[in-house]
Amino acid sequence: MTQATDTARETAKKGVISLRGAVFIGIGSMVGAGIFALFGEAGAIAGAAVWVSFLVGGIIALLQGYSFAKLGARYPSAGGLIDWIVRGYGKGLFTGGIVMLGFFTYIIVTAMVAVSFGNYFASLLLGEDVALVWVKLFSVVIIVALTLLNLIGAGTVAKAQTAIVLIVLVVLVGFAIAMLAQLNPALLAPANYPPPINIFASVALTFFAYLGFGVIAFTGGDIQEPKKNLPRAMYISLGFTMLLYVALAVGVFGTLSVEEVIASADTALAVAALPIFGALGYTMISIAAVFATTGATNSQLYATIGAAYAMAKEGYLPPSFGLKFRGGAEGTRGMVIGSAVAIALAVFFDLSAIASVGSAVALAIFALITVAHLRMAKETGASRAILVVALVGTSLAILLFAWYTLLTDPATFVFLVATIVLAWVVEAIWLRMSKRAARSEQ
Repeated sequence: MTQATDTARETAKKGVISLRGAVFIGIGSMVGAGIFALFGEAGAIAGAAVWVSFLVGGIIALLQGYSFAKLGARYPSAGGLIDWIVRGYGKGLFTGGIVMLGFFTYIIVTAMVAVSFGNYFASLLLGEDVALVWVKLFSVVIIVALTLLNLIGAGTVAKAQTAIVLIVLVVLVGFAIAMLAQLNPALLAPANYPPPINIFASVALTFFAYLGFGVIAFTGGDIQEPKKNLPRAMYISLGFTMLLYVALAVGVFGTLSVEEVIASADTALAVAALPIFGALGYTMISIAAVFATTGATNSQLYATIGAAYAMAKEGYLPPSFGLKFRGGAEGTRGMVIGSAVAIALAVFFDLSAIASVGSAVALAIFALITVAHLRMAKETGASRAILVVALVGTSLAILLFAWYTLLTDPATFVFLVATIVLAWVVEAIWLRMSKRAARSEQ
């Protein structure tokens, strides 16, 4: 069992984020991380039953949220899930590989959401046939701008997130209500659904839209009354987001045919606005997408501060990652380094192709955290039965995704395995280098 990463830094900053601020950080990190681009990909697998996939994914997220809430209430820390992994497994290469994989995921998701921002912002500003270079440029701009925002402090992040998320929710909730009031039930008839195995195989993909709930764990060092408010923030943000996603999925597939949704792919949500609100609706959804992806990028960068600090403190990253950057909090240097990597990914890679990989990797990490939590259940007071259900549900989602991907897209399956292996390779190299450096200083 290792010492907690709660330090003077975290103690001094407690109370900066309110319950409302943490809820908006959670919702903002989820609404924007894929919801605007997932319907086409999910529809190709689950057909009109995508709403079932979002519902199942939401239930798994809630079960994992229960685990996170119990851990966060018992061990509130700016290190979030990094701290819990170290507590559950102790120090070593196995633990290092898990936390390195988590750090990879945050950087990948940051880049992916930033590219989504670039797509929507470029099309709004310059038209639908905008050159790719503008998309890349705006992706870089949003990462740089939000990195600078996160250097100012957690209080500023929370205020900015609240404003961003309020705008997004007003648009999306109003849009969902309008679609539900005018949907065509025939388009949602169960007789047209694909086999159940396909629906559940798509859960790992739709789970990507919930991926950001883990960011709430990193508010433990900043939130007011963490033992009470961190669990509340987790449940409120996850419950609301699940209801919104299911409503949007029912509305979109009750407005457009599956073929139309797949054809419109990345902009399906905006296209579904056309029959109801016309061109103005399309524009409003696109504007909401810009704000939502801004909020999601902001939340991911906030999480990398705590992750970098905790990993550097425990020896899983070089010490420089845990240092301050130009007056920011400890860990902001790691965030800046992570931002630089995210910019490189956004500029040089087609990140839409690895959205499902990021989701599957996150599911694997959450499953491993649940295993660790089972070893600490007596300390946290968590129900072992609920933890077991969470572990089984998460594991099934991973296995079904891996099976389906292996059959339909072997290249993505290979990339998934390679990503997991790379995390342990990088960590093994760093641990060897750090031990060698320590011996040379003696």
